[in-house]
Amino acid sequence: MNEILKRIESAKHVVVISHVNPYADSLGSASAIYTHLLRLHKKVSWFCATKNINQKFLFLPWSENIRDTFASSADLAISLDCENLDRLGVAIECDLINIDYHKSNTEYGAYNLVDSQCISTTEVLYKLFKENGISLNPKMATALYAGLLNNSKGFLDERCDGTIFALAKELIDFGADYKLCNKFIMKYQTLGAFRLKAIMHKNMQLFYDARVAVFCVSHEDMIASGAVALDCENTLDEALWLPSVEVSLLLKQNSDLSIQCSLLSRSKVDASEIASKFSGGGFATKSDFSIVDGTIMACAKEKILKLICEEL
Repeated sequence: MNEILKRIESAKHVVVISHVNPYADSLGSASAIYTHLLRLHKKVSWFCATKNINQKFLFLPWSENIRDTFASSADLAISLDCENLDRLGVAIECDLINIDYHKSNTEYGAYNLVDSQCISTTEVLYKLFKENGISLNPKMATALYAGLLNNSKGFLDERCDGTIFALAKELIDFGADYKLCNKFIMKYQTLGAFRLKAIMHKNMQLFYDARVAVFCVSHEDMIASGAVALDCENTLDEALWLPSVEVSLLLKQNSDLSIQCSLLSRSKVDASEIASKFSGGGFATKSDFSIVDGTIMACAKEKILKLICEEL
């Protein structure tokens, strides 16, 4: 931690990086450290390779300053919630600080702060601030709370314990606008997301005595609904609340016919183990991976279901 803070202190121009197709954790942790760097009177930029970030996260402080071009004058970059270099969406030539909580993080930075015992990158960042006497203002607290809320699924995740609730209270005491976070992260949805949910509900398939729910979303479905990739996530998560469902699988076709897959599990099925067979990663309960070899959707579904069946 000391080395990271010393490197930040010596930097002249810092770029904070949120990963491609970012969630509240990557954006919230980037927002918090962006605020801290401003307080240090540093020249700071915020980069994300994704041009159209999900609007539900754009309430976060300073999100209007996010740019999709990387500042060439930067002498230091800080990646937040990026488990590997591919998720950065850009080649980094300056020093890189890697702050994350993913167990599968490849520790690609010149400086790495990775704590897989945390529930979110915002929790990792909070510990960095707290253990080094860095006080929080309301903007930082709101940004950190957003990542905590999102990754804990509204504090319903099985990893939530007294420590997580104590952290939430501390952030609220620092001025976190928890009502604003709850409104946007837990309730906000676009018309496109609303329409896509109807398509996904209609086309859902159940396998293995209704223990596995599968959603296949075509590129045409995305165009017809006007939704974006992240809009699939809520419906995927909701399926796990069905009485018999233990595993929820999404296969979303991209415009180049590659397939983006997400796997959620609340059983003995290890989602990360299955994802690793496709060069993906994540956690036992949630993992992501891509199929880019031209496999058609039906064949990809059959292959993944076979792997799930073996674990069930």
